[in-house]
Amino acid sequence: MILKALVLCGEGINTEYEMAHAVKTVGGIANILHVNALLSNKKLLHDYNLLIFPGGFSFGDELGSGKVLADIFANEMWNELMTFISQKKLILGVCNGFQVLVKMGLLPDLSGHQKTTLSYNDSGRFEDRWVYLKTNPLSPCIFTKRIDSLYLPVRHGEGKFITDEKTLGYIAEKNLYAIQYVDRSGNLAGYPYNPNGSLMNIAGLCDESGQVFGLMPHPEAYTHFTNHPRWTRLEGLLKPNGLSIFENAKKYVEGKL
Repeated sequence: MILKALVLCGEGINTEYEMAHAVKTVGGIANILHVNALLSNKKLLHDYNLLIFPGGFSFGDELGSGKVLADIFANEMWNELMTFISQKKLILGVCNGFQVLVKMGLLPDLSGHQKTTLSYNDSGRFEDRWVYLKTNPLSPCIFTKRIDSLYLPVRHGEGKFITDEKTLGYIAEKNLYAIQYVDRSGNLAGYPYNPNGSLMNIAGLCDESGQVFGLMPHPEAYTHFTNHPRWTRLEGLLKPNGLSIFENAKKYVEGKL
């Protein structure tokens, strides 16, 4: 089976072309579709095996980052999304897309009730930096399997992962924290390595099936070594491992993961 991704666009989303490029680079098919076009023909979703909520500022973050788009999908697409997931298909949300997934109630437990959020960075400012990440080898996350570490850029003002004690305990018990912010040595650390103050240094979260994954760092922004601002000095030392997220999605739909 071929990886076939539906990449949402419109209403302030602004990284759809990078997402589509990443999918195509690993050998998949990517079609960019306006949010309104999908809402007007919901069955289009089932022509794909990967749904991507890209980054950006959907609906201007008017009611909070990702909130309007989350409410629209919760109210108008919930049954379609549940069918999509029941068919063992994948959903990826990056940055604003991650915010949409948690506010929709798809993460961490597909309950349809928001139990977590991504709030203002502790620094009180927009953070645009590269971060070191380690994966949780016990996580069910399909997108991070067989990946030890990642090095990716973040660019957000509301990326601090917070939740209540009960939900955090559930996330820890089920190993739903797929990736965490770390320092250069791979150890959990505070600012600037944790760019926003997230609880447990959580940078990415999945559901129990591992099919739904949201993260604040941008894997689609590091698909070639020249994407790094210091590539002329670090060429050969940098592996553009953002592609590994998409490679895992491809392997999964091919039955090789």
